[in-house]
Amino acid sequence: MKAIGYRPPGSIDRADALEDIDLPRPVASGHDLLVEVAAISVNPVDTKIRRSAAPADGEFKVLGWDAVGRVAEVGDAVTGFAVGDEVYYAGSILRPGANAEFHLVDSRIVGIKPATLSNAEAAALPLTAITAWEMLFDRLDVRRPVPGAAKAVLIIGGAGGVGSIAIQLLRALTDLTVIATASRPETQDWVKSLGAHHVVDHARPLAEQVEALGVGAPAFVFSTTETHRHLDEIIKLIAPQGRFGLIDDPAQLDVNGFKRKAVSIHWELMFTRSIFGTPDMGEQGKLLTEVAALVDAGRIRTTLTETLSPISAATLKTAHALIETGKARGKIVLEGF
Repeated sequence: MKAIGYRPPGSIDRADALEDIDLPRPVASGHDLLVEVAAISVNPVDTKIRRSAAPADGEFKVLGWDAVGRVAEVGDAVTGFAVGDEVYYAGSILRPGANAEFHLVDSRIVGIKPATLSNAEAAALPLTAITAWEMLFDRLDVRRPVPGAAKAVLIIGGAGGVGSIAIQLLRALTDLTVIATASRPETQDWVKSLGAHHVVDHARPLAEQVEALGVGAPAFVFSTTETHRHLDEIIKLIAPQGRFGLIDDPAQLDVNGFKRKAVSIHWELMFTRSIFGTPDMGEQGKLLTEVAALVDAGRIRTTLTETLSPISAATLKTAHALIETGKARGKIVLEGF
């Protein structure tokens, strides 16, 4: 089967940064589905791993943790899925990725694709939707108020893939005021179109801008990027006893400043359930089903902003390079082998 992989990790401008390769077609067993891949999206995690993680000697590493496709085989322990089902999912970071014609994935972290979306539109959603959902409703528990705090959430990096779906989930499922950060006119317009009540500029100090909105100190702050740059401002602006969450990877993070306000700190990694095989890993399949229902009801929409074709090393290199600029808006998807 066709696939895209690499051997030496490193920068995207190398000729061998990503290569078209041929691999054996996998076979489904146990809880696995074998999915014939129709579309994939690219996430910052793909670029981070490509730059730093080497495969085993003599092997290729295949990336890709967002996919849409048709079920080609089902393992003997699978329930709820049949050959021919159209599905979407984010996979496991411990297994070969979905940048291949056929891909094995544990059925418990898979959802039926939203019926109203194309393959490319659906491929934009799984990883970011799971990340945003788990942070908002499992980690930050935004449905539980913070005494005395404004019923508001500040999302730092509102125009990125995770921020774009987090804004929509908050508007669809809560009555919280959504404040998003964006620094360019096009990204400011984007987050407003997704439902943000207010937009502030993360290129300028945040605390003063949030205070000027007049909504009060937010109960919750969700930082999707550049947390180390904004930490002092977050400490200033968040409400006492507030809850703070992040998903990026600061080299260092001095959180002592949160102590005076008794702020709780929450880290989210959507791969945790599949890495450790947690008893509740099936919750990811359930939440993808709920997201599909919200999409099909017209309450949230895809965050797809650019589609590239075909799925090949050349187009995937283009997508990686765009992600690495740090200026991507929404999601980039590759469609069709």
